[in-house]
Order: sequence, then C-alpha cells, then structure tokens
Amino acid sequence: MDAKEIIARRVAQEITSGMLVNLGIGLPSLVANYVPSGRGVFFQAENGVIGLGARPPEGMQDPHLTDAGGGFVTAVPGAASIDSAMSFGIIRGGHLDMTVLGGLQVDEQGQLANWKVPGKMVPGMGGAMDLVTGAKRVVVAMQHAAKGESKIVPRCTLPLTSLRPVNLIVTDLAVLRFENGGLALVERAPGVSVEDVLAATTARLAVPDVVPEMAL
Repeated sequence: MDAKEIIARRVAQEITSGMLVNLGIGLPSLVANYVPSGRGVFFQAENGVIGLGARPPEGMQDPHLTDAGGGFVTAVPGAASIDSAMSFGIIRGGHLDMTVLGGLQVDEQGQLANWKVPGKMVPGMGGAMDLVTGAKRVVVAMQHAAKGESKIVPRCTLPLTSLRPVNLIVTDLAVLRFENGGLALVERAPGVSVEDVLAATTARLAVPDVVPEMAL
C-alpha cells in the first residue's frame, strides 16, 4: 500500500452516510475510491457537480464530466449539474458537511497553506479559501514531508489559505487533530512508531500515552 492509498483509505473512514463532501484536486480525489457504494454520500466539486463517483475505466471518460481540476470522473444515480453561482452558494453558505483538501503546510495553530507553490506560477487558490472558511469540517490529506522537510510546522511560511483552523490532518505517517489550541497525535500509520512521527514533525504535538495504529 503506497502513501497516497494509506491517506485516502484513512480519510474515507471520516465520511459517513448522508454527508455532502467536497474533494479537492489531486490526492483528495482518490478518497471517493474507498467510500463503499450505497453509503448515501454525495461528493461535490466546485465547478458545478453534485454526485461525483470514482474515476472512470480507461476509454470510458466523458469530456463533459470532470472534477474541479479537470480530471475525469463518473456520476452516481441522482447526481446533478449546477452552475458556479449555486456551487459556491453551497460552499459559502455552510452547507458542506466536509471538505478534503491537499496541503503544503499546516502549523501548530491549525492553519493551512495549500495554494502558493514556491518558485512556480500558479493561477490562484481556486475555491480553497471558500472551502476552508465555509465547510463544517476541514480535513487535510497530504504527505507528512516533502523533499525531506516536514509539512507539519510551527508556523506556516507560505501564504495562508484561511484564518479558520482545520479539524483533522491525515498523512502517510499519522492522523493529527487540532484541539485545545494545538495539534494532537491521534493515530500512527501501520509500521510507524510515535518516534518516527515526532522525528518527521517540526511542530509541537500533544502525544497521549497510547497512540493506536490506523485501521485500514
């Protein structure tokens, strides 16, 4: 099981029946593959789709059916196509139960930086600012480190996406929760020790006496 699958499988466990969930582009979009069919979950994309399904088989892509990043998706029975105004009305109006976003950094205050890639031209943050501000629950799905540097940091050095703290961080090493004004270690990935997590993290973490392993 590779890092992305570990993260996507664990995030999928946070999604329960009846939820309306936004999945960000890239790694977060993989989460739909691990939510059992028939659970009654509707995935939303800010480009105007409610009812996204898993990625289509090769050769079955519909050019008119994509997620916000332009990736091909399927639609579940009951799916709806809506315009951008309604889509962002849902997001900004607080109607999303959860958003799952990628991240470049999350800090001890639970704040997320996920849109400005150093040294690269980017078109803008897209819907990330609205999603982090408007969703009832914010889950960050990202790898724990990049190029040998921790992405769980004392203070974000990249531009913040929103001042609203995230609720949960799922990485290939651990599950972290923002609570009581700081980050707490909740679970560790299979085969990963608490010491491994702390060594890969520059932010301070509250660590309980017992840290269970992710059940994947």
